[in-house]
Amino acid sequence: MVGQYKGDITPEEAWRLLSEEKSTVLVDVRTKAEWNYVGVTDLAEISKDNILIEWVDFPDGAPNPNFIEELGEAVPNKDTSIFFLCRTGVRSVGAAIAATNAGYANSYNILEGFEGGPDAYGHRGRISGWQGKSLPWKH
Repeated sequence: MVGQYKGDITPEEAWRLLSEEKSTVLVDVRTKAEWNYVGVTDLAEISKDNILIEWVDFPDGAPNPNFIEELGEAVPNKDTSIFFLCRTGVRSVGAAIAATNAGYANSYNILEGFEGGPDAYGHRGRISGWQGKSLPWKH
C-alpha cells in the first residue's frame, strides 16, 4: 500500500465515527501556530483528547522528522482508525500516507480540513471544513 491510505471522509463523517466508535482518534497535523491562532477541534463532549502532531514546521515548512515516532507514542495500537486533519485536507493526505506506510492500515484523510476553502471574501472556516460545518471547536 505504498502511497495509499484507507480513504477520505467528510468532517461530518469523522465527527459521527469519532462519536460512535470508542477506539477512533483524530490527529491534527497542522502547525502550532494554527492550533494557537485559529483553534482546534473540541472533542470533550465525546470524551476524547486532541492529538496534535505537526506534519510540517512553521514558518519554514520543513517536514517533521519525528512524525511517525510521535504518532507511535500517541497511538500505539496500529489497528486504530485514525482521522488526519489539516487546514484544507492536503497535508493530512501526506500524513495518512506516511502513517499507512508505517503500518497504520486504517488511516483516513478528513476532506476540507479544519478551515476548508475560502468564501467569496477570502475567509476560511465559514463554508466548509470542520469550522464551516459548525462541528465542535475552540480557541
